[in-house]
Amino acid sequence: MGLQDAVRAALLRFPALLARLGLVDREKGTEAFDLAVPVMVTGGFRILLRIADFLMVGIAIGDTAIAALELGFQYYFIGFGLSLALSSGTISVVSRLQGSGESGRADLAVKQSLWLSLAISIPLTVLTWVFAGPMLDVLTDDPRTIELGAVYLRIVMLSLAFRFWSMIAARALAGSADTRTPMYVRLLTLPTNVVLNAVLIFGWGPFPDLGIAGAAWGMAAANTLAAVVFLGLLASGRYAVRLPLRGPQIDLSLCREIVRVGLPLAGMRLLQTFGRFPFLFVLGVLGTPVVAAYAIGRRVMLLALMPAWGYATAASTLVGQSVGAGEDADATAYGWQTMRIALVTQLLFGAVLVALARPIALAFGTAYPDLAVQFIRVFGVIVAGFSISRTMRGSLRGAGDTRWPLYGTFAGSYLVRLPIAALALPAGYAVSVAGFSVAPGLGWGLPAIFVALIADFYVKAAVNTARFWTGKWQGVARSAGVGTMDD
Repeated sequence: MGLQDAVRAALLRFPALLARLGLVDREKGTEAFDLAVPVMVTGGFRILLRIADFLMVGIAIGDTAIAALELGFQYYFIGFGLSLALSSGTISVVSRLQGSGESGRADLAVKQSLWLSLAISIPLTVLTWVFAGPMLDVLTDDPRTIELGAVYLRIVMLSLAFRFWSMIAARALAGSADTRTPMYVRLLTLPTNVVLNAVLIFGWGPFPDLGIAGAAWGMAAANTLAAVVFLGLLASGRYAVRLPLRGPQIDLSLCREIVRVGLPLAGMRLLQTFGRFPFLFVLGVLGTPVVAAYAIGRRVMLLALMPAWGYATAASTLVGQSVGAGEDADATAYGWQTMRIALVTQLLFGAVLVALARPIALAFGTAYPDLAVQFIRVFGVIVAGFSISRTMRGSLRGAGDTRWPLYGTFAGSYLVRLPIAALALPAGYAVSVAGFSVAPGLGWGLPAIFVALIADFYVKAAVNTARFWTGKWQGVARSAGVGTMDD
């Protein structure tokens, strides 16, 4: 037995243990876990990288740089979120085509996703380069935070098209049940990112001290490297899905289905992102240290939230392939079993991080560690809600039913989080909304922020779970289809 097989066998003891405890079905739990682990490893490295960014700029510059990184990243996340939505359409279409034995159509779907990604990412990059400063000015009146955030945003957006393609390639491979190849690519590119960040942020050796710009250039270089590697892999023809450089270039039926699945997810991502802007505005009114503490807490707890990405991908693949094969009962069972093992996994992660909240907060060099600890613990309460919400969303996505997660996001972000968060503003603080001046604040401060965060995630979990429980997503999957070679 090789090292890789030995590691895999050791890891698979986890779902086996949960099965003995009666928490999951052994066969389906093991399949979900086996598919999720590579995505979890990839996501874990990505989160550690982002934590390293915040930690290094915090040590080098301080809380202002942490706040600038958080605010700048929110605009980058518009493009990143759209890439996730488009790649979600890709995994849904590819998994269903693979499940029905149409591998040629699956390959052509990958090409359609590439063209769609270029049409979206290039205009976003140009707009951000021109308007980065004013965009940051919307969120804070701290000149130094605006300056640093704009520098970071302009540079990282240069690699947005490369990030889009990497996400599409990774999700296409996942749709064919190959989650290990994307993991290997990330194991190459993410350490490269960390090393470049350290060298460029602090100016080690012959390199200049670039500060926050160094973090941006390191990320841009890693995104580009990952895209080049994925292009070589899928163009080689050696994997379950390929990028056929020759042959048909445009297939409107596949484009329509990718957009149909991805559009609600794009709307959901945009709702989430734009919902964060007024929320961050409220945090900014409470002070730059609050923004920095929120950024630290969120980044740290993403390590506990990260397994849900792996399980959501596994759920999409398993549910999508079962639906494609006409096995609705198996699709339903995979959805529930994946949710159960995801919840157990994340609660274990979250408990460890909450217990270590203080030493973790101190490592960031923040001048307000108590504030950061509070946010870490609040995010710990969110773990269960996030786990259920994200995994159930993955199951619905696999069947091509992406509207209800959009509804849940709207309800959680706009009907729950923002109205409650507004109560944190000082009493009498006026905000302009659609040309009208309103003063929604009651001066409740951080308690209102904490309640808003918790309520948001549990509302999303309730909506996604209720939709999956109804079983109506099966009808969506059957009615959607993905076209035929004669379309």
